[in-house]
Amino acid sequence: MSFSSFDISASGMHAQKVKMNTIASNIANINTTRNPDGSPGVYVRKDVTFKAIYQDRLGSTAPAFPDGQHEAYYSQANGIVALRGGISYDERELSQGVEVAEITNSPDPYKTIYDPSNPEADEDGFVTLPNINIVEEMVNMVTASRAYEANSATAETTKGMISAAMRI
Repeated sequence: MSFSSFDISASGMHAQKVKMNTIASNIANINTTRNPDGSPGVYVRKDVTFKAIYQDRLGSTAPAFPDGQHEAYYSQANGIVALRGGISYDERELSQGVEVAEITNSPDPYKTIYDPSNPEADEDGFVTLPNINIVEEMVNMVTASRAYEANSATAETTKGMISAAMRI
């Protein structure tokens, strides 16, 4: 199965949508110090990780090295690049898009502020707040939005090229 350029753009748009939703959740919970059930619990910032989708993932199917001397070779006849150690890449099976690999909790430390009047303050008057930096979240949101727009523009360009080819 191979993806068309529309599928590749759509996979990028979906991944960026997940990232934007995660960032929006982070921003919405910037001051959350309780779990949904009302029990004490500080919200933990979420991070989104992407990974490339390959139709034929890198594997251990490298062909034998013809001369035994080189660390890598390229076969123009069949489009195979091979590296010593058993890793190969077939150029006929190009990257097919992107997907969300995982959404993880950020390892960044929580913020603490001194506010003895806050009902969530500990016995020393400190309140523990989520590990969210609003400036970083806004930069991430703009970046994700621009990446979404770039994928959308790519799909529109592809549509225009197909339309022009149909008129020929």
